[in-house]
Formats: sequence, structure tokens, C-alpha cells
Amino acid sequence: MAPTEISSPLRSPPLAGCAGGARRARSSSPSSSRSASFNIHRLPAEATLAESPELPEDILMCVFGVLEIPDFVRAGSVCTSWHSAYITLRNLGKHKQSQTPCLLYTSESAGDNVACLYSLVEKRVYRLTLPEPPIRSRFLIGSSLGFLVTVDDISEIHLVNPITGEQIALPSVTTMPHVKPICDDSGAVHKYEYSKNYAKRASSTWICSLCELRESFYFKAFVFYDASTGSFIVALIHEPFSQLSFARVGDDKWTRLPPHCGYQDCTYKDGLLYAVTIRGEIHAFDLSGSAVTMEIIRGMDVYLDLDAVSIVQAPWGGLLLVSRSLEFEDPDDENTDPEIPLPKYTGEIKLHKVDVGTMRLVEIDCLPDHVLFLGHNHALCLSAKEYPALKGNHAYFTDDDAYITGRKSCCRDIGVLDLGSNSKEDLVSPHLWSNWPAPVWITLNLAMMKLALHK
Repeated sequence: MAPTEISSPLRSPPLAGCAGGARRARSSSPSSSRSASFNIHRLPAEATLAESPELPEDILMCVFGVLEIPDFVRAGSVCTSWHSAYITLRNLGKHKQSQTPCLLYTSESAGDNVACLYSLVEKRVYRLTLPEPPIRSRFLIGSSLGFLVTVDDISEIHLVNPITGEQIALPSVTTMPHVKPICDDSGAVHKYEYSKNYAKRASSTWICSLCELRESFYFKAFVFYDASTGSFIVALIHEPFSQLSFARVGDDKWTRLPPHCGYQDCTYKDGLLYAVTIRGEIHAFDLSGSAVTMEIIRGMDVYLDLDAVSIVQAPWGGLLLVSRSLEFEDPDDENTDPEIPLPKYTGEIKLHKVDVGTMRLVEIDCLPDHVLFLGHNHALCLSAKEYPALKGNHAYFTDDDAYITGRKSCCRDIGVLDLGSNSKEDLVSPHLWSNWPAPVWITLNLAMMKLALHK
């Protein structure tokens, strides 16, 4: 499958975020904030664009308005009039909004700065050149609203839009209560002190290198848009004990949410941040006031035995809990090294509706005409009628394991599962991706994030 290079006809300057604590020097350098190169045919200077037989701009815009983003971007590179229609449509926000998710992954042969997109619509691969630091050196801990949530080699978090190249630094990890910077004689941060104390649990402290912290501190992150304030919220599940913190883009520190543990997934609905634990508890956080308030929507279920759980907004307005059972691959060789982690694979997916009145879980056996996307992305439930390239009553899944960093060399858990029969099939064969960083689903977005600074 020959990949295609894409280059964005319109490049907007990336926006810089505000961050406190330790920050790498290269994060503020010109090279670290360059726009991505999203290449299919690299766009020449506008003055040298070829001419072609003219079509009225309104007709071009009607055609462009139904295209998936890779084709939309390529169309804008053809000639001057098409480029003009592309710019107009994009500036008006009238391009197709309901984009089909793609699988974003890296490949050693593609290069350290290159991400690959597998299109479920076209069943083809596109390549995107991303800004520094190299995408293959980062951890991918989330994907929402067209942004990747990445962790660099000093354990700091950035949002990256792979289409526009916009890159935003989030508050430093040293603004969290569990992490303190250790400086060398010159005053530069060269290690972290990571304290694992939590409530009444036993406490321990670990001195680690800048790169080591990310191996055990981060689990999963989400980006949500808060319409009431026009700001973007990043929710982060992290250690110790899978706690939850948040920051608005532009904040200079992370805010830890009321102390609970075991969080597995989040979603944002009607101004509330919903979080679910591994025991099926659902907590709703109101982040709008000066003080965060929390309501326990559903208590712990001691009878639930879950390996992984997602909380998903349903198109009809309700909430779904989607649980996955994970199975270890049986080693073929009796002499298998016990120190090498065994890969985990999705065995079964179960569905529960959250009953609005009682907040009990009601098991359902299928999702007719709907599709799930599960993994380290913000979990999605989409209408198969609106996305004809997708299979109804199926789940498209990638890895979603809190201990995935311990299995970097293992084959990834990626595929398509029939929710009716729990039978699985490969997404594509042979596999295209490197095992690390782990691939994620992403819904492409051409919009630029506007910083809303809260002082």
C-alpha cells in the first residue's frame, strides 16, 4: 500500500501555550513551533499555482463541502481557483464536519517526524510531517477534537494538531503535587522527585530521570471544548492510583480534582466532566465555578470485574458504559522469558446503558446502526448511516491499557469487533504500524485552537 504525502494549502502560525515549571529549551525555539507539512502534492507558492478550466466558486464549494479532509486539502492544491474555494470554505467553517476517524500511527521506514494516517474511507495511507520533537520519540496518551495529546522525552505534555501543525504546551508536570523538580548546579531541571503518597495509602518516593517519569506517571488524556467559556479543557488520568487532574489551555498549572482513584475514562456533556472508574463508579465534575464540585452519579459496583471501561456519549443523548475483557496471549515456547511482558488482546466487549432515572446499568447486546471507536482516543459512538464507510454494530478498537508502557515491544491490540457475535477481524493485513508509540484513532480537524487565558 503506497502512502501518499499531503501538504496543507493553508498554514496558520502555531499558537504557544503557557506553562509553568520545567520546560525544555527547544519547546520555545522556532523549530519546535513549525507548522506541520501535510503532504500529498506539496503546494507551490500561490503565484505559481496552475490554472485550470474555471468552475464557479459556489459549485466548487458544494463539491469540496462533502469531502473528507485529506481529499479536501489535496483539492485545494490543484490550481488557483480551487485554492481560493478551499480557503473560502475553510474560513467559513463550511467544510465537512462529520469526518470519519482515521488510525494514526508511526512507521520506522517513514521517518522520525512522520505520522501515517490510515483512512477507513479510502483504505489508503497518508503521511504527515509533524513539528519537533519527533513524533516517534513521544508517547501518545490521547486524541480528541483533532488533537493528539503527546508526552515528550522530558515528560512534558503537548497538544498537536497533525493537520494544521498547531502545537501547544500544557502546564508543566512539576505543577502537580506529586512531582518536584530537582535542579543541577546550573539551576537546570535534570531529575524529578516523584512521590506516590495518596490519602491513607503507603507512601514512597522515587528519584527519576526526566524521561523515566513518563513511563509510569501518565495513563490517558482528553481535550474538551467548554462552550460556556469558549475555552478548551484537558482532563488527565495519571498516577499514583489513576487520579484525575485538569487544566484549561492557557493555564500555568494543573488542578487536581477531588481525591478519588481508579479512573479509566472521561467524557464531557452539558458542561459537566464525567469520569468512570474501573468499578463502574461515575462521577460528574462541575468545573465552571471558582471551586470544583463533584456529584457521585453512580456508586461502586463490587460485582463488576472489568479490565477496561469507557464512558461514551450516545447519539441519542444518553451515556453508555463499554467494558472490555483483555486476554493474555499464551506463550508458544515453554522457555519464554518471564521477564518479558506478554501481549494483551481484546477478548469480549460488553455494553450497558446508564439508566437516567436510577443510574443503574442496563445491559444491551448490540448497537444497531451504530459504531464504536475505542482506545486511547476520546471514545466515540457514531451513526453508521452518517458514516457509510463504517460497519454498523461494530467496534473499531486499539490498545487501552494502563500498563501499556510495559509492553512497548508487544504487537498492538488493533482490530474490528462484531458486537453481535464478539468475533474479530484485522483492520488491515499485513499490519502497517510500529508497535510504539501505540497507534490511536483521530478525527481530523482543520480548526485552530484559540487560546483563552484565565488569570
